[in-house]
Amino acid sequence: MHLSAKRYIVMLSFQLALMLVDILINAFSDFFRNDNVVILVIYIVQDFCLVFSLISIFLNFFSTFIFQAGLIGLLLVRFRETITVCIVYLILTISLHIWSLTLRWNYSRQPLWTNALLTLFVIQRFTAAIYYFCYKRTVLRISDPRYYEDSNWIKQGTESIS
Repeated sequence: MHLSAKRYIVMLSFQLALMLVDILINAFSDFFRNDNVVILVIYIVQDFCLVFSLISIFLNFFSTFIFQAGLIGLLLVRFRETITVCIVYLILTISLHIWSLTLRWNYSRQPLWTNALLTLFVIQRFTAAIYYFCYKRTVLRISDPRYYEDSNWIKQGTESIS
C-alpha cells in the first residue's frame, strides 16, 4: 500500500471517528442529565469534535492538487453545501448547549423543556441527520485520488466557473 493511501485511510478513520463521537453524544447525552458538570464536559467534547471535523475537512481541501493549483473556487463550488451544513449544525449545537445548560443551572428545580428549547432541539437533531449524510459523503469524496492529481475534469470545471 502506498504512503498516500495510508494517509487517506488515517484521515478517513479520524473523520469517521469524530462523526461517531458526535452521533453517540447526541444519542446518549440525556442519560447524564442529572449531573450538570458531566453534561457540560460531554457538550464540550461534542463541540470540540465538531470544530475538529470542520478543520479536518479544510485540511483535506488544502492538500488537494486543486487547491495547490489555485482553483479554490472549484472546491468551494463542489463542497459548498457541506461547508454550509457543517457551520449551521455547529451553530445550532452550540446554541442548544448554551441554552440548555443555562436553564439547568438557573432553574434546577423546574422543568427545563420550554417550547422554544424543544423547537431548537428538534431543529438541531434534524440538522444532525443532514450533517451526517453531507459530512460522510464529503469525507469519502475528498479521499478520491482524482483530487490529488491533474486531470481533464479539473480543466472542464474551471471553464464552467469562469
